[in-house]
Amino acid sequence: METLTYFLKDNGAFPNSKLPVIHYKNGIDIPFFRPAHAVEKLFAENGWTNNWDAGIFTYHHYHSNTHEAIGVYKGKAVILLGGENGKLIVIQKGDVLIIPAGVAHKNAGKEDDLACVGGYPGGIEYNMNYGKPGERPGTDQQIATLPIPESDPLLGFGEGIAEAWKAYMPAAESEQQHSR
Repeated sequence: METLTYFLKDNGAFPNSKLPVIHYKNGIDIPFFRPAHAVEKLFAENGWTNNWDAGIFTYHHYHSNTHEAIGVYKGKAVILLGGENGKLIVIQKGDVLIIPAGVAHKNAGKEDDLACVGGYPGGIEYNMNYGKPGERPGTDQQIATLPIPESDPLLGFGEGIAEAWKAYMPAAESEQQHSR
């Protein structure tokens, strides 16, 4: 498995995040039978629920009330992170992408170029934002209150993002967010 990180700064329309997007390349060994179930089960074991099984939308969107994990079990796609002029990446079968709240993302191809399972820490019911006028500063305020998840959807409790994202939080803010 290879772990990649992508940093995406505020571009005016999309807040993006001081936390990096984490991309685990070939992080999951996808079984032949019931591949979506295997990804959903792994995410659920690590506390990432409210799962869906689909492709990735072909328009820019982000969530301001939760972080999102995407586990690809079929196909491959080019994803644009951060809005127009953002970062193009390729995700494919076996990859897991962890997207911090506020980071815009869209499939730059067709929605059904890949099949994946999404999940959210603690099963949070996610919201949808599109970079439209009037969303901010409300979405920014909501993002600022989110704690770092206690578990990584792939690696589990106390591992991966649970530790790595702390490095990008000011010490006082990190302590406050973990005490919630």
